[in-house]
Amino acid sequence: MNLSSGIEPQSYQEAILSPYWVEAMKDEIEALKLNNTWEIFDTLAGVKPIGCKCFYKIKRKSNGSVERYKARLVAKGFSQVEGIDFFETFSPVVKMTTIRVILTLASANIWQLQQLDVSNAFLHGDLSEEVYMTIPQGLQDHGSSQSCKLKKSLYGLKQASRKWYEKLFDLLISFGYQQSHADHSLFIKHNGDEFTTC
Repeated sequence: MNLSSGIEPQSYQEAILSPYWVEAMKDEIEALKLNNTWEIFDTLAGVKPIGCKCFYKIKRKSNGSVERYKARLVAKGFSQVEGIDFFETFSPVVKMTTIRVILTLASANIWQLQQLDVSNAFLHGDLSEEVYMTIPQGLQDHGSSQSCKLKKSLYGLKQASRKWYEKLFDLLISFGYQQSHADHSLFIKHNGDEFTTC
């Protein structure tokens, strides 16, 4: 492995010098396209698209060797305007007390526990607001007068966590879970003798 492959770039210009990072950026853009994250339009008069930036991270195995090169496109949400680009941002977060109670009950009753990590969770949230973003660097097939109209949430947006929570809430309710009144991030499902919580 050459020296440049072990360094995390700080800019797009640095990243394009290494085939590892070029491939990571291609993978990220392809995933966003497959997720139908945006549509490209001519920028409307009076619309100021928010910017975006790619961040680069080397994911390592426990022995320190490289597992993969990860590029993540992030919207510059700090430039969003409340009432135009977003309305609500609040998203419930599970209480630590709830986690402790569930783990205690699981231990006492010898319940099966499973951990789930949703890959690129925030990208699954559907946007209801009209949010425009500049076209990411590297997509040369589009003109400078065009921008991305976001259809899905993107990391960095003010409303990203709220949109992910709405998507998760709708999914869990459709599967028969009920939201706890004590902790809005706790969902419970009874099915005869079976009990599931998440």
